[in-house]
Amino acid sequence: MSRLAEIADRHDLSVVEDAAQAHLARYGGALVGGLGRAGAFSFYPGKNLGALGDGGAVTTDDPEVADRVRMLRNYGSRTKYVHDVPGVNSRLDELQCAFLRTRLPALARWNARRREIAEHYLTALADCDLRLPVREADIEHVWHVFAIRVADRARVVDQLAARGVHTLIHYPTAPHRSGAYASYRGATLPVTEAICRETLSLPIGPHLSQEQVEHVVASVRAVTT
Repeated sequence: MSRLAEIADRHDLSVVEDAAQAHLARYGGALVGGLGRAGAFSFYPGKNLGALGDGGAVTTDDPEVADRVRMLRNYGSRTKYVHDVPGVNSRLDELQCAFLRTRLPALARWNARRREIAEHYLTALADCDLRLPVREADIEHVWHVFAIRVADRARVVDQLAARGVHTLIHYPTAPHRSGAYASYRGATLPVTEAICRETLSLPIGPHLSQEQVEHVVASVRAVTT
């Protein structure tokens, strides 16, 4: 982020953070969502801070950006029936706000549990035939997912499933291979494509008991060592 900020300052650009999966994560001691001109968070139910339906929020300390976002989420309108710019209907409803306010006080505790599980995985799986996530000293991760890389992914997925360990793939298709970006299909991005072939997310979350975590560890070790 510091390098991006230097480039942005040099060229008079604004940095907008995609913090969708990073609730209470920190970079250099500062909370994400406050590092650029604006930040975007998701409250999809599966996120660290999730509602019971879709939702999200934009954070900013810039009054101009705040005003613009409020208009865009409300049909481009500051005043009812007066539409200053093209907008959308993207208001977070009151019920989802109530759910989020109820869950927010537990977020730090839930994140702490995620960090405990992640640290255990990083230690217990260090000698397995896979690639683990990399931690950096100035970043406090909140581990929305714990994604490893493994060459023989299909086999590992099947064998873990047979042991009762459910995994997910985030994400199986590289953006330049999707229909939405068909004009880029001729691009050669070997690192991106390798990650999409090999990435696999292990179970993580505050709901996991230590017994379940140990079962994941034992299962992964059994199929990758």
